Amino acid sequence: MMKAIPVQEAVGRVLFHDITRIVPGEYSGRAFKKGHVIREEDVPKLLNLGKDNIYVLDLKDGFIHENDAAGRIAQAASGQGILLTEPVEGKVKMVAANNGLLKINADALHRVNSVEQVVLSTLHTNQRVAAGLPVAGTRIIPLFTEKSRVLEVEKICDGIPPIVEVRPFRSLKVGLVTTGNEIYHKRIEDKFGPIVRSKFQDMGSEVFRQILAPDDVSVIVSAIHELLENGADMIVASGGMSVDPDDRTPAAIRAAGGEVVTYGSPTFPGAMFMLSYIDGVPVIGLPGCAMYHKATVFELVVPRILAGDIITRADIIALGHGGFCAGCPECRYPSCSFGKG
Repeated sequence: MMKAIPVQEAVGRVLFHDITRIVPGEYSGRAFKKGHVIREEDVPKLLNLGKDNIYVLDLKDGFIHENDAAGRIAQAASGQGILLTEPVEGKVKMVAANNGLLKINADALHRVNSVEQVVLSTLHTNQRVAAGLPVAGTRIIPLFTEKSRVLEVEKICDGIPPIVEVRPFRSLKVGLVTTGNEIYHKRIEDKFGPIVRSKFQDMGSEVFRQILAPDDVSVIVSAIHELLENGADMIVASGGMSVDPDDRTPAAIRAAGGEVVTYGSPTFPGAMFMLSYIDGVPVIGLPGCAMYHKATVFELVVPRILAGDIITRADIIALGHGGFCAGCPECRYPSCSFGKG
């Protein structure tokens, strides 16, 4: 199906694949695009690229070109919030169409990559991504392959959650209960409130009300109930999350009716995290580390809640693999291993 002809005899022929130009340390990219009609002035350029011959393709029935294969695989694997690039050098990239949470169907991804000559590569699942960020890429290894391989990929992707999608964040009304006698009696300045507000605002939600409470279980319970009555879609109780006798927040969340998913998370920072639900409303106990660390358990769990996930104890347990922050001198989160099991 494919034969070589000298490049000097290829004038007027149509390229059936991209040709790459590489300058070490300076440039790597497409020099000639698939579909380009070769001209006389292209001959020296092609020779300088090491192309003494041009390959002419005559695809038989039952075979598919690399660009068409990559496009079909990407289309089959993509769900909401994904834009596809045009094929470049046989590869199609999947790009986030909006800010949100990247979700990868890892089991189906494994099955696709088990199909001979097909590759599909993604970022880790359950991480925040920004619009315009490439999150996955796909191609076939040869210049062409049997259509049956692409059909097998399409069959794998049919009727299952998408392999690659970006779920938008819901805009929730968040209530904040800041506990601690030292803050309630104004002995020290509240640092938690502004930080929590900023974190939620960055993901499109709003802290609509903050209540300061002393280390008193009954007062904290009343604050939680008041926020629920005010229509809170999520409640964050900040402070008082340790096992010290004076820290009453975990007991107050339970006393308020919280069905506890976990008290404790295999994450550093963020081990003293609590997650519960009251009539379907997530109520979380946020430890003090969220005040002074860029990346904590907050960044691993809260974006998933905003994207619509119902977090289980199994989800929290799974955070142990990748849940240790190495404390790099310069924090590069999320471009690091934290939270990526």
